[in-house]
Amino acid sequence: MPREGQAFPELGCYGLAGHSETPADLIDEVRLAEELGVGSVFLSERFNLKDAAVLVGAAVAASTRIGIGTAATNHTTRHPIVTATMATTAHRMSGGRYAFGLGRGFDRLFEVMGMPPITSAQIADAVGLYRRLWHGEMVLGHEGPAGSFPFLHQDAAFDEDIPVLLTAIGPRTLRFAGAHADGVVLHTFLTDETLARAVATIRAGAADAGRDPAGVRIWSVLATVEDSIDEELRLRKLVGRLATYLQGYGEVIVRANGWDLAVLERFRQDPLVQGYSGAFDQVGTTEELTYLRDEVLPAQWLAASATGSAEQCARRIADQLAAGADSVVLHGATPTELAPVLEAWRAIRPHDDLAGLPTNPGWARGRPA
Repeated sequence: MPREGQAFPELGCYGLAGHSETPADLIDEVRLAEELGVGSVFLSERFNLKDAAVLVGAAVAASTRIGIGTAATNHTTRHPIVTATMATTAHRMSGGRYAFGLGRGFDRLFEVMGMPPITSAQIADAVGLYRRLWHGEMVLGHEGPAGSFPFLHQDAAFDEDIPVLLTAIGPRTLRFAGAHADGVVLHTFLTDETLARAVATIRAGAADAGRDPAGVRIWSVLATVEDSIDEELRLRKLVGRLATYLQGYGEVIVRANGWDLAVLERFRQDPLVQGYSGAFDQVGTTEELTYLRDEVLPAQWLAASATGSAEQCARRIADQLAAGADSVVLHGATPTELAPVLEAWRAIRPHDDLAGLPTNPGWARGRPA
């Protein structure tokens, strides 16, 4: 079992936020996050230097108390036995602190990789297989949306309760996540109103599936860029990050927020954006990002974040909880950058309202810590 939990179980951060050339940095990041009291560290996957299984192993080895979540990998990139083994290994190694996370990924990327797009039916089928394997079942002659598998088995003695996280943005995926997942990780740059709608949609999906709506732990994801960070880095973390999302799958975010698609089209038709070689949050210059902030992107879109002083960022955390989220991922910031925000949050944190949150980021209140 994990040792005594963290000071802020309701807060999380991402390890190796954004792009990284030095994945070993994760070790010190996890140690510092745990020291600061951050409740969970989330690990995304990119097909360069961010393999989910390797990062999870490093995070587990570097920590003793903090929750660890994959958010996210894809069920299509590994055989079900390989994925199930990754999760059971992390579960046992961490003493139950690990939550396994899946997402849809990007259709265009999968297309050029020669892989089919991911559907909800596939995810539901894959999750069902993992859960059966984690509880010691032998699966024979499986034919389903996730694939054809003559024989799947890990260990008949297994009885592992491993929570499943799903990342979600659109209403259909949100409802699906409520019906099938133990926890849901939302997306960055959602307005408070959009967050409240997303929470309601997830809980309605759970209720319609005959599940306890309060039994699904919902994580909002709040871009957090505090004033003490260098200006160039602030631009990269805020303007560059939003612009990169808009480059890749802007329609999803814009539709979710009810923003004007015509503004997205003007962004994409801007001479700077057209044919831009690379992601703005990785290669954008100060001049380019300042131009996007001042001339192209609406201030309302950038305001769906936490910026300003540490106290202002802490109040934005409170806004996320008031909108219905159970927990908040402070996105895009390293533990070092989050330190002043955590101190400001400590001063206004509603202790009684946050009692009972488990260490594992995939479990809601009522589960063992």
